[in-house]
Amino acid sequence: MNFFSFGTFFFFIVAVIIFLQLRSVLGKRTGNERPPFDPYTTRQDDTAALSQQKDNVVSLPQRQTIENQAKDFTTIDAMAPEGSELNNGLRNIRAQDAGFDPKEFLNGAKMAYEMIVLSYADGDRKTLKNLLSKDVYEGFDAAIKERETRGEKVNSTFVGINQAKIVAADMKGKDAQVTVRIVSEMISATQDKQGNIIDGDLETVAEIRDVWTFARNTANRDPNWKLVATEAED
Repeated sequence: MNFFSFGTFFFFIVAVIIFLQLRSVLGKRTGNERPPFDPYTTRQDDTAALSQQKDNVVSLPQRQTIENQAKDFTTIDAMAPEGSELNNGLRNIRAQDAGFDPKEFLNGAKMAYEMIVLSYADGDRKTLKNLLSKDVYEGFDAAIKERETRGEKVNSTFVGINQAKIVAADMKGKDAQVTVRIVSEMISATQDKQGNIIDGDLETVAEIRDVWTFARNTANRDPNWKLVATEAED
């Protein structure tokens, strides 16, 4: 009894009380506990679950919206008379690409035109490669190489586009093709190795008329159009 002193008994009572308190807070393991929290897998699971819920709720309305867009020809009829060859061609593209808007396309074509013209003058192959089809790029690249071989340099200032108009459009298999007539103004001159002007004028604004055709594979997720054909209009 001397061994089991009052101090030992006191600490024993304190330990029991602490154990009971911890048990009441933490509870007992029953085999039905949730696994430990993992911030990475939990977020993935939550995201997957949320994505599944969104798919179940949103997919049908989205599909309906796309169908409605494909049947909405308001912007097309505003650009070309209903029943005309151009109108029919634009409608054929809309049927394959519900997001196609001729007005927005034309704005993009004008920006692409300026980028391509200036990139060709600067010999910027990287930009050209992203905007041109393989065949057109090879033609531009060959012309740049010839210019570089002769040591010539082109100085160009893009003044602006006076007119841009879609003149033809249709589906060629899965490829949507749109032809645009562009009238622009530029100041451009080609100089030789000595800096002498051999073509053009550094002070005169020249009017340029081009007919360019852009194409995009509607079966491809890539939304970008590329220049597939060029023609200078007299």
